[in-house]
Amino acid sequence: MLRQRDIQRRFDRAAPHFDGADFVHTVTRDGLFGRLEPLLLQPETVLDLGSATGATGRMLRQRFRRAHFVSLDLSHVMLGTARRNKRWFSRSTFVQADARQLPFADESFDMVVSNQLLPWTPDPQAVFEQVSRVLKKDGVFAFATLGPDSLRELAQAWAAVDDRAHVNPFPDMHDIGDGLVRAGLRDPVLDVDRLQVSYATPDRLFADLTRAGARNALAGRGRGLLGRRRFQIMTDALASGRADGKIVLDLELVYGHCWGGGPRNDPMNYKIDADRIPLRS
Repeated sequence: MLRQRDIQRRFDRAAPHFDGADFVHTVTRDGLFGRLEPLLLQPETVLDLGSATGATGRMLRQRFRRAHFVSLDLSHVMLGTARRNKRWFSRSTFVQADARQLPFADESFDMVVSNQLLPWTPDPQAVFEQVSRVLKKDGVFAFATLGPDSLRELAQAWAAVDDRAHVNPFPDMHDIGDGLVRAGLRDPVLDVDRLQVSYATPDRLFADLTRAGARNALAGRGRGLLGRRRFQIMTDALASGRADGKIVLDLELVYGHCWGGGPRNDPMNYKIDADRIPLRS
């Protein structure tokens, strides 16, 4: 399980450098918008869920100029950066909150977009439930996340050092689809793309991970100092098998969108329209 407090602290620290290290977010943001392009959408209210420094929101505003945008993030520092980057006359609101407990009324949004929030939430299903609640019937939820093949090289390299968890577990595409349906969202469409990233040195890799806020936030991680020798064992394992000594990481990029199903009935109650009750003569 991820520690939400540690995630918040890491992204607070990463905010000043985030835009220079968020190339994965940039790739998935472009992929997400490409998949939204064929959809005929005219939302009036849009929620940017896990907005970070606001890059996704700025692109959304260019397409949906009349919409009111709400940027939500766990990190207050990220939101401060997003607020400073917004245009003067944009219709924008900034909210610090946990995506598992959205502070909005039911059916508040025509559209919810989330770029790389799900890898950093301890309970994606809780996020899906909240999105289903705040999304209007026939509204769109579009997202990009990481699949289970992501960073396997890094996880295997750490396994040469110890048996502790060092890399987040990412949910499978099919599990994501099932979770969306369980939450009451309709007709999920998901697909997978691949991204390969190479680094000349371990220092460059871990510098990027730090600047993007993507260091280990797992509850089961080791608390002591790693030590130079153990770190060298891990980096040697990471670069093994390549004559050029480069570090190559594969990322599984998962994209999806689905539709709001409208209000969900309490399973303990059954509601019918009174007009459908026939009159007795």
